[in-house]
Amino acid sequence: MHISHLDQHLNLESPIHRLDGRIKLIAVLAFVLACSLTPPGRWGAFAALGAVWVGATALARVPHRLLLRRGLVALPFALAALTLLFTRPGEVWIAMTLGGWQVHVTDQGFIAFLSVMLKSWLSALMALWLTATTSYPALVQALRGIGVPRLVVAIIAFMYRYLFVLADEAQRLLQAREARSARRDGYPAGGSILWRARVAGGMVGSLFLRSYERSERIYQAMVSRGYAGELRTLEASCLRLKDVAVFLGFVCLLGVIEGLAHL
Repeated sequence: MHISHLDQHLNLESPIHRLDGRIKLIAVLAFVLACSLTPPGRWGAFAALGAVWVGATALARVPHRLLLRRGLVALPFALAALTLLFTRPGEVWIAMTLGGWQVHVTDQGFIAFLSVMLKSWLSALMALWLTATTSYPALVQALRGIGVPRLVVAIIAFMYRYLFVLADEAQRLLQAREARSARRDGYPAGGSILWRARVAGGMVGSLFLRSYERSERIYQAMVSRGYAGELRTLEASCLRLKDVAVFLGFVCLLGVIEGLAHL
C-alpha cells in the first residue's frame, strides 16, 4: 500500500483543484454545519445539499461512484442513533416485544433516525470530496491557516504519512505468520482461539515496538535537519479574490438552503 492510494485524483485539472486549500476546508466545515442545522424531515433541504455535493464533485471531475462507495464507511457509525426509532413520541408504526419490554417504532423516530443517517452520509461525502481535491501539503497548510494548533497539525500529518508504513509492517507480520503456519490436508490451519489470540497479541506488541523505534529514529533525523515543531513548506499560499468570491457564493447558497429549511 502506498500513500498515493488515496491521492489518485489530485493530479486532475479542474477549477476546484485550483482553489486555495483554506477556502475548501472552511467551505466543507460550513457544509457540515449546514447539514447539522437542517431540521429532521426537511427532505427538500437534504436533496438540495446533496445536489450541492453532486455539482461540486462534477466540477472537480472526480467520479461520483467512487466517493459514494467510500462514503458508506460512515453509515455504520450513524447506527448509534438507532435508539431514536424507539424513543421519539409519535404515531406507532411497529410494536414488538424485546426481552419482556414492549417497544414501539414511531413515525417521528423514523424521521429523526433517517435524518441523522443523511446528515452523517452527506458530511462524510463532502469530507471525501475535500481529500480527493486537495493535496496533503495543502491540507496541512490549510489547517494551520485556520488556526489549528501546530501540535495537532503535526500529529495529523504524521499519522497520515506513516499510516501506510504501519500497514506495510502489519502486512509483513501477517506474511511471516502464514509462512510459519503448517497446514495438513483436511485440517484447518492454526490452533485454538486461545492460540490465535496469543499470536495476535504478540504481533500487535511487535508492531508497537517497531513503530516506536521507527518514530524515535525519524524524530532524531528531523531534529538534526532543523525541525523545531513546525511543519514548513517552500510554497507560501496567498488568498486570491477569485477564491474568496467562490467561497462567499458557496456560503450564500448554503444560507438560502438553510433559510428555506427553517421556514
